[in-house]
Amino acid sequence: MNTTVPIFTEIPETLQESMNNYLENHPDWDQNRVLTAALSLFLLQNGESDRRAARVYLETLFHQ
Repeated sequence: MNTTVPIFTEIPETLQESMNNYLENHPDWDQNRVLTAALSLFLLQNGESDRRAARVYLETLFHQ
């Protein structure tokens, strides 16, 4: 991943709590990494055939 851009969004509180619980148990992950992995996987699973999305997902999953 070369360039990053900020994204601001609201998510349900229960989802935020679940993510915080995950992060507490996985200190090598942070909120940005979780959201990047989730978004890139969503795009891959829903018809986005762009190899860049696949590359971002794999880099994020395996921590660059």
